[in-house]
Amino acid sequence: MASNATTVTKCPSPMKATSNGIFQGDNPLDFALPLVILQICLVVVLTRGLAFLLRPLKQPRVIGEIIGGILLGPSALGRNKNFLHTIFPSNSITLLDTIANIGLLFFLFLVGLELDIKSIRRTGKKALGIAITGICLPFALGIGSSFVLRETISKGVNASAFLIFMGVALSITAFPVLARILAELKLLTTDVGRMAMSAAAVNDVAAWILLALAIALSGSDKSPLTAVWVLLSGCGFVIAAIVILSPVFKWMTKQCFQGEPVREIYICATLAIVLAAGFATDFIGIHAMFGAFVVGVLVPKDGPLVGALVEKIEDLVSGLFLPLYFVSSGLKTNVATIQGAQSWGLLVLVIVTACSGKIIGTFLVSILCKVPVREALALGFLMNTKGLVELIVLNIGKDRKVLNDQTFAIMILMALFTTFITTPLVIAVYKPARSAKIADYKHRKIERKNKNTQLRIMTCFHSAGNIPSIINLLEVSRGTEKDKELCVYAMHLMELSERSSAILMVHKARKNGLPFSIKGRRSDTNHVIVAFEAYQQLSRVFIRPMTAISSMSDIHEDICATAERKKTAIIILPFHKHQRVDGSLETTRSSIRVVNQNVLEHARCSVGILVDRSLGGTTHVSSSHVSLFVTVLFFGGGDDREALSYGIRMAEHPGIRLMVIRFFVEPEPSGEIVSADTVGNSPVKSVSQDDEFLSEFKHDACKNDSIIYVEKTIRSATEVMDTVQEMKNCNLYLVGRTPDVKAMYILNRSDCPELGPVGNLLTSPNFPILASVLVVQQYRSESLVNSASDSGGGETESA
Repeated sequence: MASNATTVTKCPSPMKATSNGIFQGDNPLDFALPLVILQICLVVVLTRGLAFLLRPLKQPRVIGEIIGGILLGPSALGRNKNFLHTIFPSNSITLLDTIANIGLLFFLFLVGLELDIKSIRRTGKKALGIAITGICLPFALGIGSSFVLRETISKGVNASAFLIFMGVALSITAFPVLARILAELKLLTTDVGRMAMSAAAVNDVAAWILLALAIALSGSDKSPLTAVWVLLSGCGFVIAAIVILSPVFKWMTKQCFQGEPVREIYICATLAIVLAAGFATDFIGIHAMFGAFVVGVLVPKDGPLVGALVEKIEDLVSGLFLPLYFVSSGLKTNVATIQGAQSWGLLVLVIVTACSGKIIGTFLVSILCKVPVREALALGFLMNTKGLVELIVLNIGKDRKVLNDQTFAIMILMALFTTFITTPLVIAVYKPARSAKIADYKHRKIERKNKNTQLRIMTCFHSAGNIPSIINLLEVSRGTEKDKELCVYAMHLMELSERSSAILMVHKARKNGLPFSIKGRRSDTNHVIVAFEAYQQLSRVFIRPMTAISSMSDIHEDICATAERKKTAIIILPFHKHQRVDGSLETTRSSIRVVNQNVLEHARCSVGILVDRSLGGTTHVSSSHVSLFVTVLFFGGGDDREALSYGIRMAEHPGIRLMVIRFFVEPEPSGEIVSADTVGNSPVKSVSQDDEFLSEFKHDACKNDSIIYVEKTIRSATEVMDTVQEMKNCNLYLVGRTPDVKAMYILNRSDCPELGPVGNLLTSPNFPILASVLVVQQYRSESLVNSASDSGGGETESA
């Protein structure tokens, strides 16, 4: 019996695929499919939960996935044998590893898609020097530390393979993880960010070449010539792939047209090629992931094919299958093997060696390249980032018997520690200098004494659907035909996520304030840019497209900082709701609303929120065909003056008719209203400013036949609605976010505080109108903003 038991332990019986169900006496956990489903669900919940907990620390998701894998392994939960044998029995490990490696195969294909060889060729001397030193010095230190490990805890391993594995493990910089850290820290468009990205890309390619060498050497137990044959065959595979596959992918790309769906046959053919390449490299003796990576690098980065491939596979691979690879690593990691002073001393040695090699090497080369000290130190910390690539190296070393359990655990903890400290250290040593208060930045709002000065607008959009209305709004905003009187910065707001497509966006992004396109290069791959380029050529408006790539929780920082740097007078944001076919407004994304609220709070210039109801139609209206009716609802206050100032500028356009309705509020006397009118002297001051502003406006309006001025006395919100409904031909309403104090009490709607009471009234589902609405908040100094917000909160409560 003992002999039989031993046999069963060594050779567990294979699992059947599906069960007959618990009611027929089967335990689903004894069958492959339900067990794998449970494992995937457990892994996804745990890793995503850890990533969510680590998000306030600005840690990349890979940290949560590594920790989750370790927790499920024998280091934590796996110490309970019942849990380990129930959820991760030994006869399920092969299937789990197979699925994890399929996920890894396609993830490496995505990494190859992210890597643009053309950009590596254009790498500057500084970045190239940083990359070379960032590889050579840690590699040398890794070889040095490998001698210490072989004399202590790694006796008897393949010497040459162990040396190279240690060198590669210490010299790697995780390119995908680094890109996301840079984006989180708002460093993508800085000199530090650009040098780090370029150096990491070079480092990435070198690391894969060295890893291929390490794998070849690790399998050469029979004869030294075996490693040579493996390397030569690998080189032959790369050459064959370049010769055969590159023309195929170029032909596929030419068959895929912008704006049209990519044919299914091209997607299936590419995925089949990825699998075939993986089989070829595994057949040679190099890991299957190398074939997938090479195929990804060879796919042309221009055109819709890349986007379609990423869209089809990234969520399934990155969200479900890839976390299994971290669990597979965690099941091999037992922190308990690190025991005694010697083991912990070796862990400290490996960590210090890894950090010092990368940080000191990068720092010294950066200083020699005349990079400032803080930036050089930040570069060193950034280049020390580890990630999934590190785990791939370590797992291959473990599978090839080059790394034993104790060495493997030490290296896993080293990768976790070095990645975890990257963000805090960079934040501590490097804070990019925010542009100080610009002395000549006088025009932070549209209302100004000299109306002939240049108007700078920054308009933001999330998708191509916002473009027609934005261009039509810009057309009516350019006023007179004076050259360069209107300068526009069109910012594309792109959400940074953990998806691979986020890195593709990073590649395509340019420094904020510079055009997407470069002279001499066609930009027809981006229809958004083409739209702005066409409008700029047809009009005299100066437009600079730009992009902001960040998480939705802090993308408002990019908007406000860029507006400050570009000295814009107003930021125009899209509303978080879009118009449906029946005319009602439907929420697009709630996160857009949070962005708008944050910009309203932090912007140091005026802000407008555009509720778009197809302003001017769904296409751009040429200057000669513009015929729009704009109405300004004026109740009083700084925001209403700003809205009227914008309307006055629009009225300079020959195709614009402007109506200004001045409302006088005479509510019935009540204790609440009297107390509101007597709080402070700001309303009195506002009224005097309103009278002075309107007096000047009426004087100028007499000379312009396209401007109509009307005065109305109202006592309730119903009378406002009746007045607005009389203007059936209006195309655009301009209103202030915070009207006069008296108006606040009769217009007591607060469904969307960012629109203010008048904006809420015009967008109410009970008040259907077909016109677009632009709600404007005028810039005020910080002291005025604080006092206004305090009084505004009291008014809302009493209302």
